[in-house]
Amino acid sequence: MRKFQNRSKLSQYLSEQRTKVSSIGFVPTMGALHIGHLSLVSKALSENDFVVVSVFVNPTQFDNKDDLVKYPRTLEKDIRLLKTLSENRIAVYAPTVEDIYENKVVSKSFSFNGLEHQMEGAFRDGHFDGVGTIVKRLFEIVKPDTAYFGEKDFQQLQIIKKLVELYHLPVKVIGCPIHRAEDGLALSSRNTRLTEAHREVAPFIYKTLNTAKVMFGTKSAQKVTAWVEKQFKKQPLLKVEYFIIADIETLKPVKRKSTKKSYRAFIAVYAGDIRLIDNIALN
Repeated sequence: MRKFQNRSKLSQYLSEQRTKVSSIGFVPTMGALHIGHLSLVSKALSENDFVVVSVFVNPTQFDNKDDLVKYPRTLEKDIRLLKTLSENRIAVYAPTVEDIYENKVVSKSFSFNGLEHQMEGAFRDGHFDGVGTIVKRLFEIVKPDTAYFGEKDFQQLQIIKKLVELYHLPVKVIGCPIHRAEDGLALSSRNTRLTEAHREVAPFIYKTLNTAKVMFGTKSAQKVTAWVEKQFKKQPLLKVEYFIIADIETLKPVKRKSTKKSYRAFIAVYAGDIRLIDNIALN
């Protein structure tokens, strides 16, 4: 398995690969890989001749600098995991900050037709400027035919699709189902930092989302939201930052349900100082 830290060397290598293969898939990650990431890579391998996996903890999408410092970095372990899927059909791009940003580690400013102002955008200042900056940069470097993203970050997925549309980028973006632990907790690299007590109570998030989905069949969004907030007040180890039921196209909170629209429930919860997000399709 080839590993690259330099974009020029990666580009040269991929140019050579394109003479041998008909399609290149891409899975961008921030490392600390788990089975959820591997499911994305497996899908990419099943649909492409060759796959690039990037491992880069992007500084411009962290509004909390402590979170950036504490974010797990396990590159050698990540590579060992990827080798269990394929030794010859995967290349790893693990660039330095300098290789990506050169001498100016700042985000570009993006407008995603308002998608960036909802949910995560409202609570994480500049987050989606950082996401747009790094994803656009990686697409330009890798030049993939198809890129794969998990639906756990559903808002991010919608924004990346909008990025591709707005900038006419020649890449197809595929959303993949959320991968969960047996107890329902959405897999995340941050889960490794949960205390034993927080890990034990964390599945309550998905359990509550499932009940909210059932309730949404007969109750208004406002009543479901009030119920969810009440349930979390009974869980002292979990603190809700937001719970929102939104239209999946605009990501705006729903005021009145329509049978012509699709909705999703989104939640962000603090378990101690670890921030967990999840979502579920409602109809």
